[in-house]
Amino acid sequence: MTLSASGANRRAARRLSSKWTQITPWIYLLPAVFTLVLWIYWPLIDALRLSFYEWNMLPTAPLKFVGWRNYTNIFALPKLWQAARNTGIYVLGLIPIAVIIPLAIAIWTHDLPARSRNIYRALIFVPMIIAPVVAAAVWRWLLDPGHGMVNVGLSLFGYSPVKFLTDPKIAIWTIIVITGWKLIGFSTLILSAANANINPSLIEAARMDGASKWEIIRDVRLPLLSSSVLLLVMMTILLGAQWSFTYINVLTSGGPLGATSNIYYLLWDFGFSSLSVGWSSAAAIILFIGFSIVAFILFRLVNRYSFYDN
Repeated sequence: MTLSASGANRRAARRLSSKWTQITPWIYLLPAVFTLVLWIYWPLIDALRLSFYEWNMLPTAPLKFVGWRNYTNIFALPKLWQAARNTGIYVLGLIPIAVIIPLAIAIWTHDLPARSRNIYRALIFVPMIIAPVVAAAVWRWLLDPGHGMVNVGLSLFGYSPVKFLTDPKIAIWTIIVITGWKLIGFSTLILSAANANINPSLIEAARMDGASKWEIIRDVRLPLLSSSVLLLVMMTILLGAQWSFTYINVLTSGGPLGATSNIYYLLWDFGFSSLSVGWSSAAAIILFIGFSIVAFILFRLVNRYSFYDN
């Protein structure tokens, strides 16, 4: 009887231990899941709710249900389509600066001595660690049409001052260049690390077969860097316009004549400039749905066209 009771106790202990082992990972994940729900999904659900109301953010003001009116009003706004077009321009303008140029730098500097390589990486990464607002303030001073160092330098070569931030045809490209300048160090480090992880035996095998330096880059390095390149392209498409928000807000405020506004700045403008929470929430939901579709397509493309050496 004692042995039977002892065996039953051991089996019960094993069952309890097995259940605890199954529950333990979920306990460790609980803080992260709670944070994700609290800071990501709950605001999204609340934005969806507020998109059907009219409210000016005052605690004493009532919420007025307006149904789909916020969405129809937003789609009827010409500046929404202007902001959407500018968002596409930001993405297309940032891809060469945030992907193609860093890719060329990462490949070209791969064979430099270790000390020289570390120095250039430190220099090129400096813009990334500067606070965006501080960087925007410095660029405002540099690009001042009267006393900025850039225009002073141009005047030495006989050029007239350029209105980098007030000319509608130039302002958006100025914001793109400043945003790309901020991101180029991050992209270069990502691609340099991916390039350094390529198996050296593959490069040596190509050299022994008589491949030139360009053929090694084209047939070995670029295919093996495809996953990192596609990741950066995806990040630029999904986040490029968001990265430029600070510079738009500080340098141009969406102007001149809405030339530098994008969908993220328009969303902020609805919520915190005109205090139209319903319009801002509706714009956020439209943005979320649109970029979710784009993200789904991009993930499929990345999985399809990425190449790995294993």
